[in-house]
Amino acid sequence: MFNLFRKPQLIGTLANSLNVTNVTSVARFSNELPKRLEKTINKVTLLGRVGSDPQLRGNEDQPVMTFSMATHTNYKCENGDWAQRTDWHQVAVFNPIIRENIKNYLTKGQRVLLFGRISYGEIRDKDGNIRTTTSIVADDVTFFNK
Repeated sequence: MFNLFRKPQLIGTLANSLNVTNVTSVARFSNELPKRLEKTINKVTLLGRVGSDPQLRGNEDQPVMTFSMATHTNYKCENGDWAQRTDWHQVAVFNPIIRENIKNYLTKGQRVLLFGRISYGEIRDKDGNIRTTTSIVADDVTFFNK
């Protein structure tokens, strides 16, 4: 098997193709090898309708605007009829400019296009039970008129 990490010039070429600059210097000037050289992507694009009016949550230091959003999947049933499945997404907005626009202009039922990333977390409820959460952290939101 070919060992990429034993060849500093190949690491430099790979790092340049991934737009990584510090890997090249580590490989050339040190015996330390980088732990990972992989690129990952966490991107979400959703087009759907707002399911609830946005709510401001969090605290003064870390405010967050949250709302739910519905997307639909159309499919054909065994009898030939068309049906629709609705998926619900929880959306969180941390960007102050987008947060303010959502507060002023976004309402329940409005069509919206958003770009963001998936975020997973854990919440401890009042009884001490831990439950996992999945939400979309929105980086860009486009509103459509009703």
